[in-house]
Amino acid sequence: MSGTPGVLLADAWACARAAGERAGVEVTEIGEGAPPAFEDTSLLLQRVWQADHPAEIAAPGLLRTYAHSGNYVAGAYRGERLVGAAVGFFGRDETGVPHLHSFVAGVEPGGLGRGVGFALKQHQRAWTLSRDVTEVRWTYDPLVLRNAYFNLCKLGGRAVRYLPEFYGAMADGINSGDLSDRLLLVWRLDAPEAVAAAHGTSARVDIAGAAMLLDRAADGAAVSVPDVVPGQRLLVAVPTDVEDLRRHDPAAATAWRLAVRGAMAGRLAAGWRVAGVSRDGYYLLTKEA
Repeated sequence: MSGTPGVLLADAWACARAAGERAGVEVTEIGEGAPPAFEDTSLLLQRVWQADHPAEIAAPGLLRTYAHSGNYVAGAYRGERLVGAAVGFFGRDETGVPHLHSFVAGVEPGGLGRGVGFALKQHQRAWTLSRDVTEVRWTYDPLVLRNAYFNLCKLGGRAVRYLPEFYGAMADGINSGDLSDRLLLVWRLDAPEAVAAAHGTSARVDIAGAAMLLDRAADGAAVSVPDVVPGQRLLVAVPTDVEDLRRHDPAAATAWRLAVRGAMAGRLAAGWRVAGVSRDGYYLLTKEA
């Protein structure tokens, strides 16, 4: 299918419509002539990130500018109510290959786990393919397990680079006070994993037999294993719920941040790759031959 652009695109739109129907939403592009929709989108993203002001995440004027210049601004509607949104703009990698950078995506507070986010990303996939671009990129917090599993398994993306302190200091209610380390996610829209994911088959990772590099102690703390393990497969744990940990024990959350950075940053820069993440929160790292 990946070698037949017309068939791939038709299939992508069919999968996007099906995902929307399962979630009970209609995902639609927000056009230039709908100022109230841009305001609604900005306010929704403010609520998702618990920001003090809409402009901290994406001001209405910025969203309208993105839409006006041919970039991606879309909303998921349940009836007349906006329950999710995604925003992206076009960029190029270091070799000049174009991609859509998915700047921000969010689902209304209390609405996670109902398929709205998946429907938004499948719409984004079809929309991007319809513009002859086959790659979407974004960054995500490697410590947030639900996002890691969604990105790598539910969507079939690949985490390719560790970016320490990517955004600098952040002031929104979710990230304030934390270090803004991120993983760069590359979503190849025509890859077999992405096609399978669009049809509901999540990518799986087999961590059996891999050597532990960073583990969780009984009390939930990060425990580093001396880096003397043999073989080409390593496991890096993350907290089961870092968002709760940040609220109740910021020092422990920071310790996890630094431990995961120490385990992943240098290795990814040296040719290791993230082969996936397990549901219980272990990244599998493998060494490129």
